Amino acid sequence: MGTLQLEVVTPDKTVVSGEVEMAVCPGIEGEFGVLPKHVSLLSALKTGGLRYKTPGGKEEYVFISGGFADVNNDVLTVLAESAELAQDIDTARAMAAKERAEKRIADHAEQTDVTRAEAALHRALIRLQVAQLR
Repeated sequence: MGTLQLEVVTPDKTVVSGEVEMAVCPGIEGEFGVLPKHVSLLSALKTGGLRYKTPGGKEEYVFISGGFADVNNDVLTVLAESAELAQDIDTARAMAAKERAEKRIADHAEQTDVTRAEAALHRALIRLQVAQLR
C-alpha cells in the first residue's frame, strides 16, 4: 500500500506533517477515511479525534476542534481551529475546563453562557477521550 501526505495545521502552528498510510477524520456528517489515491474531497470537520496510521503501522491520534479537510493529489490537509497530538494534551487542564463548564451549566446563567459552556464541555470531553488513546 502507498502513502499520502498528512498536514494538520492551525492558525498558530503545524501539528502534523508527514507520510501516512491512512487517516480517519471527524467529518460533520460522520467519520470518513482517506487512503492513498483518494478522490479529491473538501469536507467540514466537527470537534473530534483524527486518527492516522504511520508507515510503520503505528496508530496516532489528534484532537481536532472544527475546521476543514481537503484531499487532493495524495495530500490530506486539515485546517483546524485548534489541534493537539494525543500525547500533548494536558489532561489536568482538560479536566479543569470540563469542571468549569459543568459548573457554568449547573448555575444556569444567561442562555448564551450555557450554550458556550456546553460547547466548552464537549471540547473538554473529546480532548480527554483522545488523550486516553495515546
